[in-house]
Amino acid sequence: MVSEHTDAVGDTSALALKILVAGGFGVGKTTLVGAVSEIRPLRTEELLSEAGQLVDDTDGVDQKVTTTVAMDFGRITIRSGLSLYLFGTPGQDRFWFLWDELAQGALGAVVLADTRRLEDCFPAVDYFEHRRIPFVVAVNCFADARSYGAHDVSRALDLDRGTPVVLCDARDRDSGKEVLIRLVEYAGRMHTARLLDSVG
Repeated sequence: MVSEHTDAVGDTSALALKILVAGGFGVGKTTLVGAVSEIRPLRTEELLSEAGQLVDDTDGVDQKVTTTVAMDFGRITIRSGLSLYLFGTPGQDRFWFLWDELAQGALGAVVLADTRRLEDCFPAVDYFEHRRIPFVVAVNCFADARSYGAHDVSRALDLDRGTPVVLCDARDRDSGKEVLIRLVEYAGRMHTARLLDSVG
């Protein structure tokens, strides 16, 4: 989504871009949106229940007590005239019907990954590749996780050549902001290349 809006001084050149934050259950999507958002983030979290134990794999995230059931929403201003609207997707399979709605008009996506449960981000990678939505993989570096380089993660996920992989700390605002800047730059290059291909 690229939309123009008028800011407080009447400048209509301000851009608002829609970004998705996706990934597996418990990978840090809500944390990332909350860390970078300059407004109080909207959260749709519910307590994990006994009924959900049959479908929610909490291995490696034993301390998790809530889950996103619709979306997280936040906003960050990257620079004057450029804001990002962040939509965090729910991680479990049973909420994937929401993804198509959330993906409408998105410039790109951040796929958060946890190297302890790397297979959990395969569905998000497949989703964005299939729909040709530019994305970056952001490896959330948990303290108790073995560290891997960006190249190793890229190979393990069998990413298309050129898809960026960045290491981050989802709790840290500056780290999250760097991930978003990387995504905007990459998505901008991808959209420009596609536009030139369609004209040429």
